[in-house]
Amino acid sequence: MSRRSVHIMTFGCQMNEHDSLKIASLLEAEGYCLVEDPERADCVILNTCSVREKPQQKVYSALGRLRRLKAKRPYLVIGVGGCVAQQEGSRLLERVPYLDFVFGTHHIHQVPEMVRWAQEGRKRSCEISFESDVRSLHHCPRPLKDEVRAYITIMQGCNNFCSFCVVPYVRGREQSRPPGEILGEAEALAARGVREVILLGQNVNSYGRDLPGSPSFPELLGLLNRVDGIHRIRFTTSHPKDLSVELMDALATLDKVCEHLHLPVQSGSSKVLAAMNRGYTREEYLAKVESLRDRVPGIALTTDVIVGFPGELEEDLQQTLSLLEAVRFDAIYSFKYSPRPMTRAFGLPGDPPEEVKGERLARVQRLQEEITRSILRGCVGSAEEILVEGPSVQGRGQLTGRTRTNRIVHAPGDGASLRGKLLEVKIEESLKHSLLGRIVEKGGAG
Repeated sequence: MSRRSVHIMTFGCQMNEHDSLKIASLLEAEGYCLVEDPERADCVILNTCSVREKPQQKVYSALGRLRRLKAKRPYLVIGVGGCVAQQEGSRLLERVPYLDFVFGTHHIHQVPEMVRWAQEGRKRSCEISFESDVRSLHHCPRPLKDEVRAYITIMQGCNNFCSFCVVPYVRGREQSRPPGEILGEAEALAARGVREVILLGQNVNSYGRDLPGSPSFPELLGLLNRVDGIHRIRFTTSHPKDLSVELMDALATLDKVCEHLHLPVQSGSSKVLAAMNRGYTREEYLAKVESLRDRVPGIALTTDVIVGFPGELEEDLQQTLSLLEAVRFDAIYSFKYSPRPMTRAFGLPGDPPEEVKGERLARVQRLQEEITRSILRGCVGSAEEILVEGPSVQGRGQLTGRTRTNRIVHAPGDGASLRGKLLEVKIEESLKHSLLGRIVEKGGAG
């Protein structure tokens, strides 16, 4: 009997990508194999994001395309999970009559059971309740074959309730994972050849506050720093209001914790930050950046920026632009404000017209492109340690790796045989979003 197959479409962030790995792992235990082509699948699952409007629109477009497949193959099982599922619930089943099941962010563990119900012809199902213990938080998916980098979820949910953000409503309140589980997963990943771990959480800085007797996030980093076989540690995302001196010191002193921090600012205007309920001012953000760079010279910073928040004026945008110039981020993730149902900002007056948002976003992105190019040009001539991830997608006998500051480097070399090695590379040229170099030292850990 041939194995059943599943195709998983992932929309949105790194957390969703990791959740998709968990779904795949759970279904593999039930005898499913993962396929890249939905035309070949017995089951198609959409793992969705509703943080912004565009990913949500993509979900409905994808469901529309699946209608044809379902008509051609009525036995095809279709499920929707993630944030859109959590937000829409049974309304998705009403709107999409050929959809078989809906599961929320706390019910990933039930996916095999819900697939089985659909195959057996039971009634269509929807599970979106919040649970006191998210069972999938404890599940450790296997890393993809030959991967040298892997994610570890350390917590889920958020207690901050930024006025623009739907996360607390679709992922629930903060739940931290026991430290022993996290360390055990890191050790298992190292045994499989993973050399870099990226810790995931909506606000990793809050880790452990809901677990009496648990280590703080900086203390957890210290424990992970001792895991044999793991050479690099990264984490995302950090909330600026919770960036503590202890975390700065961990970045400065723990040798495996990389000199890169994603620190979402969202706006350079204190007025807009207050309306967003971010919990810090422009001046406080800049002071933390200065303190961090005093402790960790050369640290690379990345950030998120939202333009066109209700009430944002030209002078507010100018403050965002001047903050970008002052901080000089390596890269930014920038978006037009998108009103999200359930959030406090939904329906606020003063929402700028779309053409104004688009023009403001273009100005932010043009400035950041100049800053990024300048930073990359400044790397030329330096020697950098890279962790080789494998052959470059550009081909031509090149390998690809990352510096500790998370900059992508391409260099001549056999990426397959050098995968997982730490190499020294001399940077010879800067590109738009990456660097070119040559290997000057082989060996290293691997």
